[in-house]
Amino acid sequence: MSRELTSKNNDIRVFDPITMEVFSNRLLTITEEMGNTLIRASFSPNIKERKDCSVALFDYMGRLISQAAHIPMHLGSLAGGVEALLRQYEIEDISDGDAFMCNDPYLAGGTHAPDITIVTPIFCDGNLRFFAANIGHHSDVGGSAPGSVSPTAGTVFEEGLRIPLVRVARNNVPEPDILAFVSSNSREPEDRIVDLKVQIAANERGKRLVHQLVAQLGLDAVEQSIEDILLYTERRLRGRINGIANGSGSFTTYMDDDGLGGEPVPITATVTVEDDSLVVDFEGSGRQSRGGYNMPESAMRACVYYVVKTLLDPDLIANEGMFGAIELKMPQGTITNPNFPAAVGMRAATAQRVAGAVIGAFAPLLPAERLMASGNDAMPAIVMSGQSRRRNGTYVYVETIGGGSGALYTEDGMDGTHVHITNSSNLPAEALENEYPLLVEEYALVPDSGGYGQYRGGLGIARQIRALDDGTFCYASTEGTVVPAAALLGGGTGGLGSITRDVGSAQERRIPANQPGRVLQAGESIRVETPGGGGVGVPGSRAVSALATDFLGGKLSAQAILDHYGAAQLEEVKRLLPDWAKDV
Repeated sequence: MSRELTSKNNDIRVFDPITMEVFSNRLLTITEEMGNTLIRASFSPNIKERKDCSVALFDYMGRLISQAAHIPMHLGSLAGGVEALLRQYEIEDISDGDAFMCNDPYLAGGTHAPDITIVTPIFCDGNLRFFAANIGHHSDVGGSAPGSVSPTAGTVFEEGLRIPLVRVARNNVPEPDILAFVSSNSREPEDRIVDLKVQIAANERGKRLVHQLVAQLGLDAVEQSIEDILLYTERRLRGRINGIANGSGSFTTYMDDDGLGGEPVPITATVTVEDDSLVVDFEGSGRQSRGGYNMPESAMRACVYYVVKTLLDPDLIANEGMFGAIELKMPQGTITNPNFPAAVGMRAATAQRVAGAVIGAFAPLLPAERLMASGNDAMPAIVMSGQSRRRNGTYVYVETIGGGSGALYTEDGMDGTHVHITNSSNLPAEALENEYPLLVEEYALVPDSGGYGQYRGGLGIARQIRALDDGTFCYASTEGTVVPAAALLGGGTGGLGSITRDVGSAQERRIPANQPGRVLQAGESIRVETPGGGGVGVPGSRAVSALATDFLGGKLSAQAILDHYGAAQLEEVKRLLPDWAKDV
């Protein structure tokens, strides 16, 4: 993905960080406006409510120059789509007014079928100089299961429509035959057509804003500023890496299984610092998954870039300059680099574990104050589908759910949040119940699910939904039901996740994670409890005031305080409680 970065004058430049930041934010403003357009105008709840989408700008060589702060995973598909376009078309065969579409992980650099990328060329003075790109997670693009993902899918042919790079608009007019072809393969055809048109329009908004920037500053000045930013970003990241002593660290996380049962699947990352460069090697990771948990190359790169930026320089500008200092090694035929036609629909669940493995591998290389216990590192999800009450045909409800993040060296982990690469919003209960024949019976934090310690891990989430109609397809999944989130420095591991059907009824039963979907009848429910994050530091060092606050907030029970922090701490907590809360 990385390309040579040189200034136009081929000189050694001295950069003004303020100037770099100002110009970078001008580019970021363009991508943010593209993202706002995409979210506000979209039809499907997954994009308009959950904001499961991303946007970016690239130059004519395919180098990332700006990415909005949406979904880190989507960087892989965005860059892959632009690379596929440049690989498939000569520059002279691309015209102003074109737009291109793709989603396939093997043909067009995608990460899984529901993520559809739109790439639009931007011409200045009659020459191709930039690309606007965006991606939207469409709730269904066909395949064997609603939602177009399944842990038990054996190949990509079971996961929905495979879209190689195709021209989806000419002369600024969408191709109706292409849109009809895609929408006809979805369980929600109207949503697909509308959202794809919105994606095309969002790129057009980006095109207009780029033209305004060029008109104001001049093309030469804009392109020179971009070269400067890319060089500055790479130089700054190399400086951060160079500040770490040479050495290596390794860490292993585990998938609960590979989608078809069996033992937990290891994901091993080894990070090596070599002066101002990093090598991230996944040797030792489990073999290619039999189910849909495999990681395409573009997804792997996005995960590693995210972790490096997060740990070494969170304020680093997100562009091509990040990539040159990082070398990835992913053994072929493993879950981190599968052979075609391995299924990849559940790749986000694996990506969370990949991110956690790389974070853990950095632990021996960084000072203690920069460490973090493992988070839930999962992508808990619910997919439900059935006959729509709002229109003819079916609906497909898709949601990923947050969990607990890991505690830091000096503070508790965040409760009920998405971690790492799944940065989408929740779907409010009101919006869910308005759109679908479903009832949200509970949406709450899970008490006692955060890892114990001087600093507590974040709490997981309980999401319980009841079907209102017979014949409702339901699929639920979460990692972290077997292997809990790891702790640091004497802390406790995070709470495990779980999936339960028909809670509180005579038919209540626990469902193993990552099983095929099942059918619910009216009145039946599914409950997902997501994992908590790991703790940091020995529990006996936790401040009594923090324990009392957790107790009063319903985050920590009296029994948990007794079991993990001790009788003396429980008595101290009682003394701090108001009178109405002392009877614990």
